[in-house]
Amino acid sequence: MTITDNILRLKKQKQAIILAHNYQRPEVQDIADYVGDSIELCRKAMEEKDAKTIIFSAVDFMAESASILNPDKKVFLPSPGARCPMAQMLPREQVRVWKKKYLKAPVVLYVNTLAEAKAECDICCTSANAVEVISSLDADTVLFGPDHNLVWYVQQKTGKNIIPIPKKGFCPTHLLFLKEDIELSKQQHPDAVVAVHPECTSDVQSMADFVGSTSQICRYAKQARAKKYIIATEVGIIHRLQRENPKKEFIIAYDGAICPNMKLNTLERIYLSLKEEKHPMAVPNPIAKKARKALENMISLTP
Repeated sequence: MTITDNILRLKKQKQAIILAHNYQRPEVQDIADYVGDSIELCRKAMEEKDAKTIIFSAVDFMAESASILNPDKKVFLPSPGARCPMAQMLPREQVRVWKKKYLKAPVVLYVNTLAEAKAECDICCTSANAVEVISSLDADTVLFGPDHNLVWYVQQKTGKNIIPIPKKGFCPTHLLFLKEDIELSKQQHPDAVVAVHPECTSDVQSMADFVGSTSQICRYAKQARAKKYIIATEVGIIHRLQRENPKKEFIIAYDGAICPNMKLNTLERIYLSLKEEKHPMAVPNPIAKKARKALENMISLTP
């Protein structure tokens, strides 16, 4: 039996589902029950009432969120080293410091934060619904973190005074895309449209025909008439885009834009996680309770 056969056998035996983020390896995406962005996968985890086990092939904060929202299910992260560098940039203590500085400002945290930080905020958001979440707040000044490029994007869309916490939080992978990469790609493919993730710098975002989350980029690629697309987000998304749009062409703006943490999850590690129930995701109850409220507030705003 192949490793894929073994995974499928164990999945059935343990009533498990495999969730994979859009940045996962192609072979991991192909074996997953669902592939999507963080909010899509959290929804799927909640909707799968018969599942007893969730293998979340992504990074730490996503598996934490799935565990928080599904306390009755076992949640496993195939590789414990799959940690999001951006999430580490905003520990709980720093959120508390900013809350003391701006006592009346609501706190919105990107889901790319650890549970301990989420427990300190009023509501969470994803890159797909950040504008909607911020717009829904009855406040002109909002604390928002940790990605300051997403802050810039949301500020353009809402006109609100958004204070980034920390001042310069960022995704190391999206920071690799430069304005020059887009310019060169456009020279080489003048008929292509440019789709960019809002974790990219404002310079890169300003050159885009479309700015959106991974799920929004996927929808845009399906609906737009263009045959060729220059993509500025982690390279893993190209596999999904090409699979869903076989007659269209997708060019990554910089082929070195690889998140090493996302790529730590492999078929072998998924198999071991299923077989031996390795690397369970557990969030302490007091933190989980507070973080759940912030996540549920976000989900209630998103149809």
